[in-house]
Amino acid sequence: MPIAVQDLTRTYGAAVAVDRLSFDVAAGEIVGLIGPNGAGKTTTLRTLAGILRPTAGSVRIDGFEIGSEAAAGIEAKRRLAFMPDEPHLFEYLTVEEHLRLMGRLYRVDDFEVRARSLLAELELNGKERSLPGELSRGMRQKVVIACGLVRQPSVLLFDEPLTGLDPRGIRSMRETIVARGRAGAAILLSSHLLHLVEEVCTRVIIMDRGKKVADGTVADLASRADLAEAGSNLEQIFLHVTGRH
Repeated sequence: MPIAVQDLTRTYGAAVAVDRLSFDVAAGEIVGLIGPNGAGKTTTLRTLAGILRPTAGSVRIDGFEIGSEAAAGIEAKRRLAFMPDEPHLFEYLTVEEHLRLMGRLYRVDDFEVRARSLLAELELNGKERSLPGELSRGMRQKVVIACGLVRQPSVLLFDEPLTGLDPRGIRSMRETIVARGRAGAAILLSSHLLHLVEEVCTRVIIMDRGKKVADGTVADLASRADLAEAGSNLEQIFLHVTGRH
């Protein structure tokens, strides 16, 4: 299983940000991770990416434990790409230099072909020599995503990938995410844009106060007896299960 999370717990002192969370994401699945502010979504993604260490439980990427200090932990990180909601870039590297750095670090084969294709797909043509300070917020977000995609990892973690994008950019990014799922990547995507999640995700996990409160397709959730009064769309289900209806 590309993503296997078992009883994941992450605390900050006495505060529990993620509480015994378990789920899997299979190859080709696009799973939406949604919840109110403070539900634990970003903490979950950052722990899956190896930025934070689990307080308890385990996270495995393609069978390799992400929190391990041994070679398994390094191998797990090689197999994933995390695209955070804030696009942190190197101030004095151009768009092209960012991509080349990723290509060299991860020893990407056919880098030139992949880079050219991504620049066109993400509408970054003509920006190759631009520095981050010369780019809009949405363009910087695209550069971060291009850096993650250029090495074709088997696991993709997106945290609010559409922040700062205009309507055309949102449509293009949606197509990019769906294409990666069809190509076999396991994708976990967090977004407050519930219509996007409903359109592109094959399954939805709803978190609230650090816990998983629902998991399934929108159709499955809508058919649950305890959600019969919620409604049939994701927004209605979300508001019901998080007690905000």
